[in-house]
Amino acid sequence: MSGGDGADGDTMGARLKRFQARYESAFTRILLLGIFATGLTAQFVKPVGDALEGKASLGGALLSLVGYVLYDTVKDLAASLRLPTRAQVKSPELGRFVSEAFHARTVEIAFLGYTGETLYNELYHRLEGILEDPGPTRRVVIRVLVPDFGLPMRVPSKVGAGGEPIDDPDFRKRLETKCREYDQTLSGLAERLTALGRVTAQCEYRLYPGIPRDKICIFNRELVLHGLYDVTARTVMRSSDPEFYDPKGYRTDLNVWSLEGSEDAKAVVATWNRHLDGLWNLAETPSWRR
Repeated sequence: MSGGDGADGDTMGARLKRFQARYESAFTRILLLGIFATGLTAQFVKPVGDALEGKASLGGALLSLVGYVLYDTVKDLAASLRLPTRAQVKSPELGRFVSEAFHARTVEIAFLGYTGETLYNELYHRLEGILEDPGPTRRVVIRVLVPDFGLPMRVPSKVGAGGEPIDDPDFRKRLETKCREYDQTLSGLAERLTALGRVTAQCEYRLYPGIPRDKICIFNRELVLHGLYDVTARTVMRSSDPEFYDPKGYRTDLNVWSLEGSEDAKAVVATWNRHLDGLWNLAETPSWRR
């Protein structure tokens, strides 16, 4: 399930959007003028009028002319009412981005972070929903990169008496178990979707070495959310337990870049796509998948 396809950021969807932006206006004007000319001709050329059963041809022609005149005004109004892309969002808002991503025929979601719990909950409900109603979606690819909790780590870790991080294999094992359960649940839903035949779905977790520092979500290779975990955040499971360094993903603010933004934003999106594709291809398959 390599992420190499479309790694240059120039996907079929992006090319179609550029084509639409370039030719939509001209095509609409030609269509409206064509309707106007046909309707007007039908009033004076009897064979054309008979062919169109032209009772309403003049009205249709006039309406199309009005539409032609008002087209730019309506288009500018729609553009002015469109909400601008926000520069930063909160992690609990991920659900909105997941829902929007599933409006596409091909859904591709890539994640790099801690355990992916915030994203997991949203993906679970979306995948479960398309078991009943797939809507426009016909292909789903989900790639999740989490730390290799089988290796000694400074974060997450136990907080020492002087605040120093102390590796805790039991705590790492608990986090690994959580990721394994997420992977198995999402993979199971993907297999059920594929078995039904209407949607082809894949979901896979892989491991990267190091601490959970960056939180990155990429939706359909067009929208990137990136933030930094607070690596010094602490948690206590029970009052009798020690403290642990345990980043809180739901508290992470995420910067937003989109292909619909500036040229700089488009460059950032392309860079993050290449980066996650490379990390994915180099990442290790977890032990529970071997």
